[in-house]
Amino acid sequence: MNSIESKLPHVGTTIFTIMSGLANETGAINLSQGFPSFEVSRELIELYHQAMMNNHNQYAPMPGLLPLREELSKKTEKVHGAYYNPESEITITAGGTQALYTAITAFVNKGDEVIIFEPAYDSYKPAIELAGGIVKPYSLTPPDYRINWEEVKQMITSKTKMIMINTPHNPSGTILTAYDLEQLDAITRDTNIIVLSDEVYEHIIFDGEIHQSVARFENLKNRSVIVYSFGKTFHATGWKTGYCLAPEYLMKEFRKVHQFLVFSVNTPLQVALAAYLKNEEHYLNLPSFYQAKRDYFLSLIEGCSFAFTPCKGSYFQLLDYSSFSNEKDTDLAIRLTKEFGIASIPVSVFYSSPVDTKMLRFCFAKDNVTLEKAAEKIHRIK
Repeated sequence: MNSIESKLPHVGTTIFTIMSGLANETGAINLSQGFPSFEVSRELIELYHQAMMNNHNQYAPMPGLLPLREELSKKTEKVHGAYYNPESEITITAGGTQALYTAITAFVNKGDEVIIFEPAYDSYKPAIELAGGIVKPYSLTPPDYRINWEEVKQMITSKTKMIMINTPHNPSGTILTAYDLEQLDAITRDTNIIVLSDEVYEHIIFDGEIHQSVARFENLKNRSVIVYSFGKTFHATGWKTGYCLAPEYLMKEFRKVHQFLVFSVNTPLQVALAAYLKNEEHYLNLPSFYQAKRDYFLSLIEGCSFAFTPCKGSYFQLLDYSSFSNEKDTDLAIRLTKEFGIASIPVSVFYSSPVDTKMLRFCFAKDNVTLEKAAEKIHRIK
């Protein structure tokens, strides 16, 4: 058989698959992959079921069902004070990752540079490379993972096509502030740079903070593609449904790729979501719900050997093991899964060139019994 030239020669199986597989194999508590262990709303499931029984089972329109896009337009205006035309500026996608890939494919050409902030979600770099783009990573460091925007400005060249941001941030759990967005606005103004903003954890934000979406900043809004996830918001990651917001001139190009990548998205689920979103409490209550999860998890592990700074958003908490081990984070993550029965994600894998900051990422989107069992195991680690 003839050999082939791989488009991603350095890419193997994702760490999420590896660690979840190891957790299943060993019977470990899986706090590695980011999925909730508690039930999806019975109301939403019933709406989904009713939509199927009412024969909403054929192709949806390519951009998504208009009633759902209209609800999302109302939601965005209510939450962020930003209007998006449901006809031309909102598209329903097969999850956040598909939306990210579609946006990158639509706008990044061979030789274009894309600035990303690492540690970064693992789909960013491969998608850019598949489009022929060049990844320009900016390395964030613990404990605060802050961005020096003057340094970012120095990274911009005539080839810079896109800057990707993620807030609340996976894996660090940090958030971008209004100041950060103002600085991003300043360095991209009067350029042709597109901002791709990954905001899938928009409603999972704590301590009274407000999610600073690029939609809140008029100049950024007009050059940005924003990605959201219903799976993250409504505890149903396996449904793989999300949406994208962008001004019409960008959405026109986004849809050109979207139509040939998936064409359209799960119809009965869109019917269900359009009805479910009419009650704003279904998403406005999320910050308090997940903050209670975070606070409970941290109270359970108080006094353990790990050090930590409470995350500001997402459902991930980083734990620092530098005080008791010098092991590589990848090695420690595997050992803890095998020997202590608890699976996590090593943060070094979120960097283009592994940076071992002695941090492991734990998901606390779990029922309380699971968190309690996990905390017992964490206390035994020394």
